[in-house]
Amino acid sequence: MGARHRKGVGVQADAAHDVRMLSIASVVLTVEDLGRAGDFWRAALGYVNRNDPSEDWVILDPPSKKHWRDPGASLALSVTGYPQHYPPRIHLDLYADDQQAEIERLLSLGAREVDWHDYPDDADWVVLEDTEGNRFCVVDTGAARSYDPDRS
Repeated sequence: MGARHRKGVGVQADAAHDVRMLSIASVVLTVEDLGRAGDFWRAALGYVNRNDPSEDWVILDPPSKKHWRDPGASLALSVTGYPQHYPPRIHLDLYADDQQAEIERLLSLGAREVDWHDYPDDADWVVLEDTEGNRFCVVDTGAARSYDPDRS
């Protein structure tokens, strides 16, 4: 089995040797107010602090994640001092069995609706932003959805 090359990097083509060297450990969001953002995301996702926050950094984990190597993506919050990019270049998709109830809950926690006019007629998502302006979509995955919402 030969190696494939891309930009000078050899990639093993044999599926039997498909050893993943990387995985997503954390998604890092830039925030201005670490306490406010941490309160929002802990309440929104049910995550917990991995350790005590510093002045400019905290990692939030699913409560079942007992060690940093355990599966499950973490959410890190970082105070950087530079402004948000609008529109943001990355966003989270949050799946919801009861989309409307989750939207109402997130709004009550401090999320804000995004004035966005590009929804298609059959959109199964709603764009919101957290207390710091980081955008995320609440995707309807309720019982009426029989397909993978990430694959049209």
